[in-house]
Amino acid sequence: MAAAADTAKPRPKTSPKSIKFLFGGLAGMGATVFVQPLDLVKNRMQLSGQGSKAREYKTSFHAVTSILRNEGIRGIYTGLSAGLLRQATYTTTRLGIYTVLFERMSKADGTPPNFFMKALIGMTAGATGAFVGTPAEVALIRMTADGRLPADQRRGYTNVFNALIRITREEGVSTLWRGCVPTMARAVVVNAAQLASYSQSKQALLDSGYFRDDILCHFCASMISGLVTTAASMPVDIVKTRIQNMRMIDGKPEYKNGLDVLVKVIRKEGFFSLWKGFTPYYARLGPHTVLTFIFLEQMNKFYKIYFLDS
Repeated sequence: MAAAADTAKPRPKTSPKSIKFLFGGLAGMGATVFVQPLDLVKNRMQLSGQGSKAREYKTSFHAVTSILRNEGIRGIYTGLSAGLLRQATYTTTRLGIYTVLFERMSKADGTPPNFFMKALIGMTAGATGAFVGTPAEVALIRMTADGRLPADQRRGYTNVFNALIRITREEGVSTLWRGCVPTMARAVVVNAAQLASYSQSKQALLDSGYFRDDILCHFCASMISGLVTTAASMPVDIVKTRIQNMRMIDGKPEYKNGLDVLVKVIRKEGFFSLWKGFTPYYARLGPHTVLTFIFLEQMNKFYKIYFLDS
């Protein structure tokens, strides 16, 4: 018995929990700098034709050209400050919690948990991160939607902090968590699909013998993960977007709840409108997933080389 204990492999060294959270946030923020224009287009597409089948933007390309023509090159980066704060809160929390739980659920020899455990860990991490990140999410949706409105109806937030302060002062602090339930539901779907499918895809690619644990492998696993996540999460995402951007009409909210959004979208805009903006969503989610995981893997790699193995 003692001999077996002596020969058991020690658990591999890992970075401190604070570093896991820090790297998670930095990876998400780095990716956002590149994909913010796609997030803007996705949000505009999801709000396009609200309440009817006549769409404001016919295609993603039409949306991009309209934004550039009407709002200029700076307009395509509207809401960047909110996007960065969202990543600093949401992604820091979700990737940090996921990494911590993933390592805790791994076996002593480093064998990772099975697919269903990965999905459960991803759902837990996503829901927690979504709650923390909802205020920044509300600001992001409103800031990216502002440019499509007539000048007299625009909210005119100058940056994310101005948005948060004004929302609190004008509508109450609880408005910062408007749409929290669909945001958490979306995060559960996204993280169950994204984090679990990324880990599973990466493992399958490595097991195939055609890939090594390098950037090419991370890229391919991320693109597979992004496609799975887009298809699974878009209906929940459009619910979140509509609720967080809604206004009061005659003193009543535009939508009662998430189910009301789904019913009205399907009835007035058609069933496939639940996947409205699929192209910019995947074009945003795919590269964002790729960049996030590549940044995360590289930061973990360098930390291991310079701090754990030194």
